[in-house]
Amino acid sequence: MLPELTSVADDEAVVHVGPEARVYGGLTPGTDYTYDGHEFRTFPDLGERLATFATVNDVHFGETVCGVLESYDGGPTFSSEPGDDPYPEVMNRSVIADIEAIAPDAVVAKGDLTTHGIQEEYDAFLAHYGRAFGDRLLHVRGNHDAYAGETFAADAPVARVLPGVVLAVLDTVIPTHTPGRVTADQLEWLDDLAATADRPVLVFGHHHVWSPDSNHRPDSYFGINPDDSERLVEVVARRPAIAGYFAGHTHRNRVRHITATGDRPWVEVACVKDFPGAWAEYRVFERGVLQVHRRASATEAMAWADKTRAMFGGAYVEYAFGALEDRCLVVGAE
Repeated sequence: MLPELTSVADDEAVVHVGPEARVYGGLTPGTDYTYDGHEFRTFPDLGERLATFATVNDVHFGETVCGVLESYDGGPTFSSEPGDDPYPEVMNRSVIADIEAIAPDAVVAKGDLTTHGIQEEYDAFLAHYGRAFGDRLLHVRGNHDAYAGETFAADAPVARVLPGVVLAVLDTVIPTHTPGRVTADQLEWLDDLAATADRPVLVFGHHHVWSPDSNHRPDSYFGINPDDSERLVEVVARRPAIAGYFAGHTHRNRVRHITATGDRPWVEVACVKDFPGAWAEYRVFERGVLQVHRRASATEAMAWADKTRAMFGGAYVEYAFGALEDRCLVVGAE
C-alpha cells in the first residue's frame, strides 16, 4: 500500500502505510519537507500557543455493523469478531487516550454519540468521554441521538471561553428525523455572542450547511435545511468574529467556502468509528487556530480502520479521507 500523508502541523507530519503510522516530529514551522515520497510544507509560526482543544463526532456507541447505507447494498459490511470488544469501544478508547495525551483545555463531541438513540448507548458515551474529560467535555446530540425521541444531549446552545478563542455549540437536530435545522433563537444567541466577542468564535454543530452558492435547493437536504443554512450563513457573514463552522454527520473530511463568508471555512470532520478513525486537534495561537487531523493510534484501532477502508466497494477511502487541505488548515489567521 502506498504511503498516505495523513497530517501536517506546524512542527509535525504523520504518514500512514496501511495500519502503520510514521510520525515525524521536531519539524520547523513554514519549512518544506519530503517524507515517504510526499512533499509538503509545515504551517507557519502563528505565535504563542494559548490553548488546545479537540473534537470528535459520529462515535456511534451501540453500532454493530458498519458499511450499511439505505441507498447502497453493494457491501462489504463489517462487524466485530465474536469475543472481541465492540468496534465503537475499540475506536473510542483509542481516540480518548490520544486526546488525553495532548492535555486538552476542552473536548467537543459533535453528535451521533449513539446509534439507536437509547439511554443505554448514551450512558456508554458518558462512561467513556465523561469519565475521561469531566467538565472539559461539551457534547451535543446528532440525528441518531434523537431517533427514539429521547432528549439527552439537548442542552445547546452553549459556549466555552478559552484563551484566544470562544467555542460555540449549536443543536442542529430535528427530533426523529435525519436532516437538520438551526432554530431562530439559536441564531439570535450566536449573533449576540459574536457581536460582543473579544476573540475568534468557532461554531460547532452536528449537521453541515447547505451552500447558498449551490444551483440545487433540495426540499430534504441531508444537512441543515436550505432556509436555515442561509440564515446561519447570514449571521457568519455579518459577524467577522466568527472564524468558521465545524460539523460531523457526513463521515468525511471536507472544507467548503461560501461566497458570502469569504475565506472562513465550513468544515466537516470524518467519523471516529471506522476509516479513518478521525478526530481533530485544535492548536490556538496568537495569530490563528490550526486544525490538525488525527487518527486513532492504538494498534487494534488502526487495524479496524484499515479493514473498513473497503466499505462501499472501496469508494469510501476517497470520500472519507479527503485532500490534505480538507484535514489540516489554519482558521482565523491574522
